[in-house]
Amino acid sequence: MKKRFGWLVSLPFYLVHVAAVVGVAMVGWSWKGAILALALYYVRMFGVTGGYHRYFSHRTYRTSRAFQFVLACLAQTSIQKGALWWAAHHRDHHKYSDTPRDPHSFRNYGFWYSHVGWILSRDTEDTDFSKIGDLARYPELRWLNTWHVVPAVALAVALYVIGGPVALVYGFFVSTTLLWHGTFTINSLSHMFGKRRYTTTDDSKNNPILAIVTMGEGWHNNHHYYPRSARQGFFWWEIDMSFYVLKGLEAVGLVWDLNVPSEKVIAGGHSIKGVKKPASALVGGAVVEEPESALSSPALATSDAE
Repeated sequence: MKKRFGWLVSLPFYLVHVAAVVGVAMVGWSWKGAILALALYYVRMFGVTGGYHRYFSHRTYRTSRAFQFVLACLAQTSIQKGALWWAAHHRDHHKYSDTPRDPHSFRNYGFWYSHVGWILSRDTEDTDFSKIGDLARYPELRWLNTWHVVPAVALAVALYVIGGPVALVYGFFVSTTLLWHGTFTINSLSHMFGKRRYTTTDDSKNNPILAIVTMGEGWHNNHHYYPRSARQGFFWWEIDMSFYVLKGLEAVGLVWDLNVPSEKVIAGGHSIKGVKKPASALVGGAVVEEPESALSSPALATSDAE
């Protein structure tokens, strides 16, 4: 299938890369800038992993309507489009993982498209609200989805006002460039390199290096095996920084009802019906689990934010 690209629309993506390289050349090396870039990389990476992915896409925990909005704003400082757009496409990824209908399948479309081409493609520009009915009923999320660059622009302006050109270059352009490619490794590299603990219908693999880079998302085979878990590192030695942050947020009451896999699930007792279809299905825009009724929770298939 031929892919269509909106090169003019994609131009900002390339310009951010140019600004990162040229900006560092102009302002010079800065250890403080590098630390700022790394700090904002991980803060915003949590927005991607804990917000876009584990909350909006899979609803693996519950939160308030106000903090739901905060999560969306934080996630969108990454400039990976709106939370509703992200969730709709990611739910398709799980429903059709590594088939021709997967938005970013390495198996079908190769490295470049699975890594970055899919987010620049005109074929993935639209948001299918029918797949995110549990989220689309919130007008503030729909507004953010339309004006998805607002949180990122606000961050860039704040960095410049507070720290000048060095903060802008390192804290925004360098950090964003690294964040993009760190995030996208899960679409590409984690379907190429690593080990498979569980049999799934896709090529997902566990990769400890990518788990560090992405705050736990590198345990990708675990995740595709049991997508509704807020914890993707199933064992104590599988570092999952996003889950640790979620536990901290749970301790102060900002999130609750974190879903984690049972011992039976971890031991391989989660049935995927002969591996004829993914371990999760999307029904009416909500993530529901397939067959373990004892593990199902209606609250996870409906909206939690009030």
